Amino acid sequence: MPTLKEIMTPEVFVTTPSAPVAEVAASMLKGRFGSAVVMEGSVLMGIFTERDVLRAAAARVDLTSSRVSEWMTGDPVTASPEMDTAEATEIMMSQGFRHLPVM
Repeated sequence: MPTLKEIMTPEVFVTTPSAPVAEVAASMLKGRFGSAVVMEGSVLMGIFTERDVLRAAAARVDLTSSRVSEWMTGDPVTASPEMDTAEATEIMMSQGFRHLPVM
């Protein structure tokens, strides 16, 4: 079974908790990223996904003033590069998410 290191996408979009949702969504669209890793310095604060953008839009908040920290998943489950893909798949399926930050 391959490891995540062997198949993962090396390019990661990183943002801050205080970034506006509209700005991050535009960058995700431009870069074709389905998620953004939310960092405060070197600390992982959360993950912000396209689903979070949809939730914010559906709530009819002002996306130019609403912050990523209001919509992100804080303290996300992470994986190591050495984790095998079967284990990562099981984690994602059992917990109902499509993005798993590899740290």
